[in-house]
Amino acid sequence: MKRNIRLTIEYDGSRYQGWQRLGGDSNANTIQGKLESVLSKMTGEDVNINGSGRTDAGVHAYGQVANFHTDCMMSVNEIKNYLTKYLPSDIGIVEVSEASERFHSRLNAKEKTYLYRIAIPGVSNVFERKYLWYFPETLDIKKMEEAASLLIGTHDFKGFSSIKKTKKSTVRTIYNIEIKKTKKKSRSLIQEMASFITWSGFLLEL
Repeated sequence: MKRNIRLTIEYDGSRYQGWQRLGGDSNANTIQGKLESVLSKMTGEDVNINGSGRTDAGVHAYGQVANFHTDCMMSVNEIKNYLTKYLPSDIGIVEVSEASERFHSRLNAKEKTYLYRIAIPGVSNVFERKYLWYFPETLDIKKMEEAASLLIGTHDFKGFSSIKKTKKSTVRTIYNIEIKKTKKKSRSLIQEMASFITWSGFLLEL
């Protein structure tokens, strides 16, 4: 019986075309492609990895969960050390563990949390430029919270997505939206607004 290995991954998606391997395009630069390439060399097998979600191009992850099946008998610590050594420096392995035979990172995912960071009032910082959206005007967080409360619950989000024609359901459930303002001590004293959205699943370019 093949082992089922669970990975928790973090990555900077700036230079990647997203999570998902793009069909037969061997030149596509994706997170899934990088992981499968290294895992296949490690195991000597043709490894296919399942991700809990499919982040778009340029999107980052703090805790993407994935799993793959293998006959490889390396310990979880050896797998973690191998991946850490051979993956690019912008892809990190947070945890490696054994999973049950039936575990599937996408099908068993119950909820996902997305973080959106906005710099206000738009003071530039070259070190944070890839991770913040700079907005030039003052935002009314109270009104944003009032508007966000209308999105909580189960709704059809097709109108918010780039998907226009699909047979798959575009109905999703938002469990919670938290908007908070923080001050980060840095050279330019950026004031930041962070929005955390927890829901059942994402839609393309939503």
